[in-house]
Amino acid sequence: MGKLNKRQSGEHYEALAERFLIGKGLTSIEKNFHVKGGELDLIMQDGASIVFVEVRYRSSQYFGHAAETVNQSKVLKLIKAANVWLMKQGKSVHTTDFRFDLIAIHQHGQQIEWIKNAITQG
Repeated sequence: MGKLNKRQSGEHYEALAERFLIGKGLTSIEKNFHVKGGELDLIMQDGASIVFVEVRYRSSQYFGHAAETVNQSKVLKLIKAANVWLMKQGKSVHTTDFRFDLIAIHQHGQQIEWIKNAITQG
């Protein structure tokens, strides 16, 4: 793969993550849902659950695990974006089964780690 800018690289790894999750039986609902102050990389369906997926990529593990790059500020932005998305779908946060998963991609896509319930509200 040639040199990609940050947006192209993000799209490449998000597409890789989406294909990986579809291969695991999830259904794609939406990609790159933007709200003021936040974005959801992928929104998937896993049975009756809505899954908000954060995709993280690291070319090496030298600087730590990709999952460690999701800080509290990012978590709050993800929760806010998910709440907005649910409201736009006419769904209630209190009655909808949903979770936040993390896809950590390492070594140019050679290794994909799926962490279910990686981000908790609270």
